[in-house]
Amino acid sequence: MSADTKASTANASIDPQEVARFEAIAATWWAEDGPMGVLHRFNPVRLAYIRDAACRHFGRDPNGPYPLADLTIVDVGCGGGVLSEPLARLGARVTGLDPAPTNIAVARTHAESEGVAVDYRSQTIESVVAGGERFDIVLAMEVVEHVVDMPAFVRSACLAVKPGGLLFAATLNRTMRSFAFAIVGAEYVLGWLPRGTHDWDKFVKPAELAQAVEAGGLHMTDTTGVVFNPLDQSWRASRDTAVNYMVSAARGT
Repeated sequence: MSADTKASTANASIDPQEVARFEAIAATWWAEDGPMGVLHRFNPVRLAYIRDAACRHFGRDPNGPYPLADLTIVDVGCGGGVLSEPLARLGARVTGLDPAPTNIAVARTHAESEGVAVDYRSQTIESVVAGGERFDIVLAMEVVEHVVDMPAFVRSACLAVKPGGLLFAATLNRTMRSFAFAIVGAEYVLGWLPRGTHDWDKFVKPAELAQAVEAGGLHMTDTTGVVFNPLDQSWRASRDTAVNYMVSAARGT
C-alpha cells in the first residue's frame, strides 16, 4: 500500500467541510454561553450515562471518587475536550482525537490550565486503529452525524474496542421531529448552534447505527433517548429516541 493510499484510508471518515466548520469556532469550546453552550448543558447526561454503564460493565462503584480509574478511553471527535476532561477527572486514562488542529490546541491549553492529564492528538480513529492501539472504552459522541461514511467510521471505532470493552455513541435520529428541533429550532429559531452545524440527511436512525455496530463485531446493550426540559434548560435520559439518543455496545471476551 502506497503512502498516499495509507493517508487516504486513515482519513476516510473525514468531511473537510465539517472539520473547517468546527475549526472556525474552536476558540469558543469552553464558553458556556457561546456556540457550544448547548453541549455544556448536554454534558452531564452523557457523562452520567457513560460512567454508570461502564461501572456496571466493569464492576465499579459509580459513587466512588475515581470510578473509572485506569480504564483506557478514546474520545473520538473530542473537540475542545468538554467530555474528555471530566472523564479524566473520574480516573480514566483518556486519549482525545480530533482532525481539527485548532480544536486540539484549545483542548490541550484548557487541560493544562486545569491540571488534567489527557493525551490529545490531531488524529483519526482509523489511523489509531491502524497503529494497533485498543481501548477499554471507545466514545463516538455527537460524531457519526458528521462523517462521510457512517458504517465505515463505526467499523473503525468498533475495531478500537478491546475484548470485553465498550463502545458508546450519541447522535441524532433522522425524523421530522429532529429536523424541527435540531435544525429549525436549535439553529434558526433559538440560535443554540451556528447555522449549518447539522445536515439532516446525515442523521442516523437507531436501527442503522445498531446494524453498523453489529457489523463491527459488537453487540448492542442499550439505546436511550435524551430529551430537553425547557423549564430548567436541562437534558435528561428518556425512552423517547425521536430526536437525540445514546447507545452502548460491548465486545465479547
